[in-house]
Amino acid sequence: QVQLVESGGGLVQAGGSLRLSCAASGRTFSAYNMGWFRRAPGKEREFVGVISWSGGSRYYADSVKGRFTISRDNAKNTVYLQMNSLRPEDTAVYYCAAGPRGRNNEREYDYWGQGTQVTVSS
Repeated sequence: QVQLVESGGGLVQAGGSLRLSCAASGRTFSAYNMGWFRRAPGKEREFVGVISWSGGSRYYADSVKGRFTISRDNAKNTVYLQMNSLRPEDTAVYYCAAGPRGRNNEREYDYWGQGTQVTVSS
């Protein structure tokens, strides 16, 4: 079992930055790929990015590539999402997820956090 808790969301102006954290419980955190997803108002949840279990591989959605960076610290059981150059269209609830072979499909993830709200004002 893995429990995930996101933090770091908030209100930021366009062009600003935020860093989200996702703290995991359980001894097997380092065995999981960790993904970030988001759900904007009135839209389906969408993939943002994923980092492999070792941290050696990262993959991002085109909409955030070059602006968002995922990192992880397996010693702290934490994964991060650094968001720069934020845009109003980045406004959403952001979720972290864990899956042994998770990639860009939410069905590939077994565990989910409760989400944290990010609001970007214009």
